Amino acid sequence: MTSKIRVAVVGYGNIGKYAIEAVSETCDMELVGVVRRKSSLGEFCAEPAGIPVVSDVRELGKVDVALLCGPTRTIPETAEQYLTLGINTVDSFDIHGDALWNLRQQLDRTGKAYNAVAVISAGWDPGLFSMIRCISAAVLPDGEAYTFWGNGVSQGHSDAIRHVDGVKDAIQYTVPVEEAMNAVRSGSRPKLMTREKHHRECYVVAKPGADKASIERAIVTMPEYFADYDTSVTFLEQDEFTEKHSKMPHGGAVLYSGNTGVNAQMIEFSLKLESNPEFTGSIMAAYARAAVRMAREKMYGAKTVLDVPLAYLPETDRATLIKSLL
Repeated sequence: MTSKIRVAVVGYGNIGKYAIEAVSETCDMELVGVVRRKSSLGEFCAEPAGIPVVSDVRELGKVDVALLCGPTRTIPETAEQYLTLGINTVDSFDIHGDALWNLRQQLDRTGKAYNAVAVISAGWDPGLFSMIRCISAAVLPDGEAYTFWGNGVSQGHSDAIRHVDGVKDAIQYTVPVEEAMNAVRSGSRPKLMTREKHHRECYVVAKPGADKASIERAIVTMPEYFADYDTSVTFLEQDEFTEKHSKMPHGGAVLYSGNTGVNAQMIEFSLKLESNPEFTGSIMAAYARAAVRMAREKMYGAKTVLDVPLAYLPETDRATLIKSLL
């Protein structure tokens, strides 16, 4: 019988806490510990009881895979560190396009050099939505994909705001434009600019004495996050912010409008999430299993969700999967 997969969770923020839960609910994985910055060790609460908390993953003994649950901006450096130790990694890096491709190229070289697998961008977008876009384009080559996010909280965008000078706390809601979604569903294949599909609503608590005009300007002009969108910034006091903006719902949809011959076809895949980080933690746990399986088959290097066979994700054996799902 194959021994349990030994998992370390790196980071104890929103995703890290739920990644711990997701791993603990499996039968084939063992949570061996949590890794935090040395400066944060004293902040760790007693829950979950009995879990070692360290600042160096090597203190945990053998680790098969590390779930990197820190902010996107930290992933390139952190993944490099773990791969050079021969530890497989899974992250939810959430920037699309060139940034994702460059990370893939960087970690592919490192993974192959140290016989490890790095599964990058294992979330729901990039992630599950990427898979739907790929399948849709393959089935309906005469078609076009439209992706809508929200209503909900973007963790990556919220984190980006919190790192603006003068910001004490912040949250960002992505809001899809209903008129744009309806235009896609009509089959007309509209040409939509980025700002025509979504609004971004930011709620910010400024530090005492901070220049709110400078904060707003830094947010709305931030490349890759806000510059291409209609973005609103609302400043709140801490009490009101805590009361109204403590939950983390999210969701979204991929709409694919295509044609086969003279017939119009529509593919639609949607998510409605009460907890964005909890769902993301569960995705990462599934890809932890896949990363270790691929490493055991010496399929080293960086992988995206488009590279990982679906049968590597569930705990269930392949025969049962085929009999029950096909």
